[in-house]
Amino acid sequence: MRVLIVEDEDEIRGFVARALEEAGLVVDAVACGEEALARALDTVYSLFVVDLTLPDVDGLEIIERWRARGVDAPVLILSARRSIADRVRGLERGGDDYMPKPFAIAELVARVRALLRRGQSPGGERPTRLQVADLELDLVKHQARRGGQVLDLTPREFQILELLVRNVDRVLTRTMLLEQIWKMRFDPGTNVVDVHIHRLRGKVDRGFANPMIHTVRAVGYVLRPD
Repeated sequence: MRVLIVEDEDEIRGFVARALEEAGLVVDAVACGEEALARALDTVYSLFVVDLTLPDVDGLEIIERWRARGVDAPVLILSARRSIADRVRGLERGGDDYMPKPFAIAELVARVRALLRRGQSPGGERPTRLQVADLELDLVKHQARRGGQVLDLTPREFQILELLVRNVDRVLTRTMLLEQIWKMRFDPGTNVVDVHIHRLRGKVDRGFANPMIHTVRAVGYVLRPD
């Protein structure tokens, strides 16, 4: 599962990111509101952790704009605003939980897990499994199967496959893969994407009559069910 942290204080952002990564989550972290707004429209997140006091856009405005655009992942608000009125305002404007600063990191991780479980409940909106044709991904166990057979994927390969499955029939460029999987904002001039895709294709498509991972020449890669 992927989480986006929106926090302008470097120390807090890094501290929370490390704690959530140690809890088994895939974490993206940004320091400003405009980037957070764009990320949420380009990437599927299971949860957001949002500071309210940001240098460009107020955190509550970010949440409201996400909700207006159909982004419905749960939001855990972090803020130095500690009054009851501030907490009520945060929850009424789209937040799902509210933690005043300073906070205990163990409690934050527990609240994140609780919000994720809530989204995974039988009546909830957030699936814990993705499926395209005979390819299945278990997002909790980080396990992939094709035709009922478990695929021996590395964590990086699972991340790439999850991104391809979430964007089925949509071509992902090498730049998009570098940014979302390797967190690179530039092309390092290596074939790291191609190497990983080659290995992933060998595990996903080998032994099956219909390959699912396809190369779009000079552009990138796409997952197609047929």
